[in-house]
Amino acid sequence: MQFDVAIIGGTGVGSRLATLGGTPVHIPTPRGTIRGRHLENNGHSFLLLSRHSAGHKVPPHKVNYAGMAEALKQLGVRFCLSSAAVGSLREDWGPGTLVNCSEFFDMTFRNTTMFDDTVVHTDFSNPFATSTRHALSQAAAANSVVLQAEGVYLGGNGPRYETPGEINLYKRMGADVVGMTASSEAIVMHEAGVDYGCLAVVTNLACGISVTELSHQEVEDEMNRSGETAVKILLTAAALLASQ
Repeated sequence: MQFDVAIIGGTGVGSRLATLGGTPVHIPTPRGTIRGRHLENNGHSFLLLSRHSAGHKVPPHKVNYAGMAEALKQLGVRFCLSSAAVGSLREDWGPGTLVNCSEFFDMTFRNTTMFDDTVVHTDFSNPFATSTRHALSQAAAANSVVLQAEGVYLGGNGPRYETPGEINLYKRMGADVVGMTASSEAIVMHEAGVDYGCLAVVTNLACGISVTELSHQEVEDEMNRSGETAVKILLTAAALLASQ
């Protein structure tokens, strides 16, 4: 089975992608079976993956990142786009802000890699691929959506939220947004030879910047508002990449 592009839907987007229909696909890999859907959209063939599985059951530190990357490598998928719900470390990037991730700090301490048994050192000069970032930028413009052209994503392990002290440190490090998934995906996808891009959706101001306590409900509420726009951008960008 041939796929043009894979799309990984995170919180509030994976469920929306599931409503588009498609045919269930099971991809056996040495790292486990990856389940997704095969969607034909405007003449293109997409593989849709739900990061946290149906019903949002898998916590961020238990997602099979390497398995997804292995599946895409086996299938010969060249491009992968994803969405990520994030907290903002910038007061001027409030809820609803969309960010085209350009750099990451990986503070998950998961040691996520495709190379546990061999010595391979991969260059990460472009942690989010130029091709996918350009496609996301073009897709936002085509849909008349404001997209921050770049942003530094900091990945934490989760599932807890960060402390005010951690957020203060990350802000001083130069991070713009914080999440729990995209840095791990970026690592394994790049190691697998798959061009990876991430559309980050700000759902809240981070702990210590927000004047209220954080809750997953506010994340879900913002994704209910922004999820449709995120899906439009992802599908448009996927079509642009598939046409290359």
